[in-house]
Amino acid sequence: MATCPAGHDSATDDYCDVCGAPMPAVGSAAAPRSSGSESGTAPASAVVEETCAACGAVRVGRFCEECGHDSLNPVVAPTPVAPSPAEVPVSWHVTVEADRAYFDRVVAAGGPDAGAMVFPEFCPPRRFELSGRQVSIGRRSRSRGIFPGIDLLGPPEDPGVSHNHALLVASGEGWSVVDLDSTNGTTVNEGDDPLRPNRPYPLEPGDRVHVGAWTTITLHRSGGRADAAG
Repeated sequence: MATCPAGHDSATDDYCDVCGAPMPAVGSAAAPRSSGSESGTAPASAVVEETCAACGAVRVGRFCEECGHDSLNPVVAPTPVAPSPAEVPVSWHVTVEADRAYFDRVVAAGGPDAGAMVFPEFCPPRRFELSGRQVSIGRRSRSRGIFPGIDLLGPPEDPGVSHNHALLVASGEGWSVVDLDSTNGTTVNEGDDPLRPNRPYPLEPGDRVHVGAWTTITLHRSGGRADAAG
């Protein structure tokens, strides 16, 4: 059994298994044991105190008694984690415009009033913000008490839009459109078949809702993580 410089009997010959001090090379003289070694305690002058590189506590020997760090292993600083991009509040809006391509499809379908319809010469795009749980689509009528959130009264007035034509309904994280059994129906994107009345149809950003003779309502989304990162 070897004896470390502090006078401890150690079963290992590289580092003292009592205090962790390096053991003397083979063939070198062992440190004399003091009178205190009989009881297993090292002389105070032989104990070297250092600071633990990991936690800063006073360390005697190889291993820190506070955190267990091995003084022979380097302390690796943790890699900083980049903060995630801030979440931008999501908002929704629609744009309303006179759609010539949709109008041509309506005329080609040959409805009862197709020959009398004329595409408007000037119809500037309009924007409507979406809020709450539902937003109505139609034409205002004071006498009937109808004031839709997306009012398509004009000018110019689309003759094919009912006063209570459709609803945009908040659905999960997006919106759905519901036709309210309108006279001329509601279609989505390039579909020619009208939506079934009173049934919600889920929409994606960029989807186009067609009502009346030429009116197209396009759904837009802004905000969220994608916008914050871009």
